[in-house]
Amino acid sequence: MLIDERLTLMAAILVYFLGKWLNRRYKPLQSFNIPEAVTGGIVASSLAALSFYVFNTEITFSLQQRDVLLIIFFTTIGLNAQLDSLIKGGKSLMILLLLAVGFLILQNLVGIGVFTSFGMPPVSGLLGGSISLSGGHGTAIAWSPFFSEQYQIEGALELALACATFGLIFGGVLGGPIAKFIIEKHQLKQTVYSAKPLKVGVSHDNAKFASVNIDQFLISIFVILLAIGLGNRIEAALVYFDFELPFFVCCLFAGIIISNTVPRLISVKLWPTNSASLSFISDVCLGLFLAMSLMSIKIWTLTSLAMPFVVLLVFQVLATILYSTYVVFPSLGKNYDAAVMASGYAGLTLGATPTAIANMTAVTQHYSPSAKAFIVVPLVGAFFIDIVNVLVINQFISWLG
Repeated sequence: MLIDERLTLMAAILVYFLGKWLNRRYKPLQSFNIPEAVTGGIVASSLAALSFYVFNTEITFSLQQRDVLLIIFFTTIGLNAQLDSLIKGGKSLMILLLLAVGFLILQNLVGIGVFTSFGMPPVSGLLGGSISLSGGHGTAIAWSPFFSEQYQIEGALELALACATFGLIFGGVLGGPIAKFIIEKHQLKQTVYSAKPLKVGVSHDNAKFASVNIDQFLISIFVILLAIGLGNRIEAALVYFDFELPFFVCCLFAGIIISNTVPRLISVKLWPTNSASLSFISDVCLGLFLAMSLMSIKIWTLTSLAMPFVVLLVFQVLATILYSTYVVFPSLGKNYDAAVMASGYAGLTLGATPTAIANMTAVTQHYSPSAKAFIVVPLVGAFFIDIVNVLVINQFISWLG
């Protein structure tokens, strides 16, 4: 049964409110900072699986709007980025990038080790490593044909997508508890910045005081559309020089460029950077994107992979928990920002950059904002990690080939 765009959007809104209701009703969900869209999305995909098994009805959603929401969301992140915050995050950015490279290697070694122990070709372990987990669904789809054709691995696409799917689920579930454990164990407090902090992840107690001005809201939409247009030009220029980046990454950089040039050149009343209106648009797009992503998961397609898949996920999840808690957090300074970034990194390395942002949003809503985290993690996840991942994957293929 195909659900059209209108009904898909309506369903995503209902899924989001379902997650919000469940989080409020069951305090552990909010206490462990599970994003509302993740809670509702998991329940919705489980109900869709029940429908398939009981009524033999396969529900398929139209997800074109999801891609638009992703582009708008990353554009708002770019527009909220200020150079002084980027400079403050420079050292952390480099450290997290180096840590991410190390974990890409570890992730592939875990995948190779688990699949080899079950008699599968060592190279297939890459599909259960950084290709599907750190890379996500897009990287899984892009690389699967290569493994099917070059190494005759049957079901390469299904395997990679299954790992990416469950990675997305666990990435959204683990980040909050990791942050809670770190923050409460070390009794961390918010780092104070001289720069104005991002208005992403306003605490639950203060959220009702955030006001959205209609004039600023319209200006925000105008500037978002302007940044997306510049992102389109950036993408075209990169293609001309035979260098490709995902379009949402181009829009992220376009937002950074505009937010750090236009206000310095001309005085624009109600400029959207750090405004409640831009934060509102960002939170709406992120929530609906995650709701659509998780409610559209077809759980019944993943049951045939059985034991190797289960063992793989157990080891990858354990590796992520230990690495985020005992490597990422100490390396980034053992402060509140480091705890928030550790929660985001858990979502990034198992799921995707939006999952990382959702984790950090849930954490900062529960505790307090973290300007640095919302700059460093998206830049690592949305730009640098994709480039490095390609290099790491190619190197492992050459070793195993």
